[in-house]
Amino acid sequence: MLTLFHHPFSPASRFVRLILTEYGAKSELVIERPWERRREFLLLNPAGSVPVLQENDGPPVCGVFAIMEYLDETRGYAVGNRRLMPDHPDARAETRRLVDWAVNKLDQEVVGPFVRERVYKQEMPNSSGGGAPDSTALRAARANIRHHMRYFGYLAASRNWLAGSRLGFADFAVAAELSCADYLGEVPWEDEQNVKTWYARIKSRPSFRPLLSEKVRGMPPAASYEDLDF
Repeated sequence: MLTLFHHPFSPASRFVRLILTEYGAKSELVIERPWERRREFLLLNPAGSVPVLQENDGPPVCGVFAIMEYLDETRGYAVGNRRLMPDHPDARAETRRLVDWAVNKLDQEVVGPFVRERVYKQEMPNSSGGGAPDSTALRAARANIRHHMRYFGYLAASRNWLAGSRLGFADFAVAAELSCADYLGEVPWEDEQNVKTWYARIKSRPSFRPLLSEKVRGMPPAASYEDLDF
């Protein structure tokens, strides 16, 4: 039995949830609010961050990269041509590069500030950093996202999927990040039709349905969020 400690609007957690479903791995979801620094959770992951995956009574697998590799090593070969990691070393390197781009660069420059300022701060007490959004951080994220969208547009136009010819981890990592920004109406889809078309393909997959059903209390999603055809 797999248990995933996550937050519904953690992009890294969303990535793991997507690949769990794609690999047919059922899991129990436990919502974790990292800013609470719950003792039992810190014993699993002293870094205090999500996602964390645990299988039965085994050791916790902490962080998105460790979880991605763990799931591929334990489930990837069983799904045949639906495996999300390519076989060739060059293609594997490109997949890992783009996953890193998504969960580090895109998250730090764009999606992380959107989620922190507009979602997490609603849930966090003032003593933990909650309060009004930082308008400076939001302006920077809105400027930065256009640079990322241009790059993803180039990839989507020149390849069948972002990392190459097959659907893979890179697609779900980028899509998980953009899904959080899309909920908030912060993705300029009109600027990059190729990204919009690629994202519609991802968003239409059954693994995406649970994400699209989740809501932030007091903040309905943007009109495009649940619309599979935008």
